[in-house]
Amino acid sequence: MIKNILRGAGMVLLFVAAFLLMGFAVMHLWNWLLPDLFHLPLININQAFGLVILSKLLFGGVRIHTLQPMGKRRLWKAKWESMSDDERDNFKKEFAERCKKKWGKE
Repeated sequence: MIKNILRGAGMVLLFVAAFLLMGFAVMHLWNWLLPDLFHLPLININQAFGLVILSKLLFGGVRIHTLQPMGKRRLWKAKWESMSDDERDNFKKEFAERCKKKWGKE
């Protein structure tokens, strides 16, 4: 339980640190390049954070992950274990056929 709390707190801390780093990088790059190149005004740190958020929304999108990668692995493992031998063989054959079609291999 405590391990999960520490892991969650670490992830939040990592997110905050990355967000701060991106904000400072955007501010310094903007203030270094754009006023001289395009005669734009200098920006402050709050405006830089706003640009980071805006660029994430415009170019990165908002993704909501419902299952963690380990959760997906457990789901597929449980599904695989619940299959009979015939179902597993059929699955392997169909998967191999789909891979041949996708990558053009015979």
